[in-house]
Amino acid sequence: MANAYEKTSRMTAPLPPPRTVPLDGRGPEDVVVDSAGRVLTGLEDGRVLRLDPFPKEPGNDRTGTPTPPHAPVGPPRAEVIARTGGRPLGLEPLPDGRVLVCDARRGLLRVDPSDGTVRTLADTVDGAPLRFCSNAAAATDGTVYFSVSSRRYPLEDWLGDILEHTGTGHLVRLRPGGEPEVVLDGLQFANGVALAPDESYVTVAETGSRRLTRLWLTGPQAGQHDILAADLPGYPDNMSRGPSGLFWVALAGARSTGLDRLHHTKPALRHAAWSVARRVRPRPGPLTGVLAVDTSGRIVHDLRRRSPDYRMVTSVCEHDGHLVLGSIHEHALAVCELPSAPRD
Repeated sequence: MANAYEKTSRMTAPLPPPRTVPLDGRGPEDVVVDSAGRVLTGLEDGRVLRLDPFPKEPGNDRTGTPTPPHAPVGPPRAEVIARTGGRPLGLEPLPDGRVLVCDARRGLLRVDPSDGTVRTLADTVDGAPLRFCSNAAAATDGTVYFSVSSRRYPLEDWLGDILEHTGTGHLVRLRPGGEPEVVLDGLQFANGVALAPDESYVTVAETGSRRLTRLWLTGPQAGQHDILAADLPGYPDNMSRGPSGLFWVALAGARSTGLDRLHHTKPALRHAAWSVARRVRPRPGPLTGVLAVDTSGRIVHDLRRRSPDYRMVTSVCEHDGHLVLGSIHEHALAVCELPSAPRD
């Protein structure tokens, strides 16, 4: 098993100070960028938004249209492109302009930003209702890989799955015109999903085990799975693949040695811990952290800062020299500069 810290030659670096972009709703859990450079995100009230969070430079806007040299730059206007009627989590733009939406209550959806229509692609898996659909990645042939975080707990009780360490997460494949099929089972809170640049494998973040698990799709190992990176410094959430092929991984929280120890105790003790936590509902810690992992599992960026003003980063994507962050806890996105990768 590959230990991520045995495969890196750099030290942790500070995440550049983030600039927050307020939204009129809570919980932009995932952030992705469409072909026009606009950010898409979903909120807890079911809206899927599209906005441009990058300030325009004096003299022109992002489309090249001239602007007055002293034109004020206000907060970006967010456009509602769809309402799912549930709770949108992971998003995936498609080449035709439509967007896949993993809805924690409705399943795998596809929305059309041109008219706001919402179509259900999958709402059951193996005969059971598809609840807690989390993140998705689409291959060039139209096949979709998506995660189901837990078959025991709903989104509102996600912490119960983490504490009890249930291992009921799935990675699911949906071929064009086919039925959803489980390709990996027994995952510890399956979360972010991303395809290798050559689509030779798909990787899924196991939040409860602090690792990235890889399923080979082509080559002599096709159908087998292994670990791309393990012993991560925090709990991985959503993933995205950057322009250079790096996997960007959001860290929803710092590693807890207490939680590690709890996972090695008896189920009754883990259940008791959840019984306490569900009444207390602890506030997220102040870590703001993201990782960039290459295709061999080596950590290229480990960016962290204590940021009490932006907690529980659940998504990150790279665009035009910036990182865009999302959080299921906040009422805003966050944007920061992308630092250069350290030299070996």
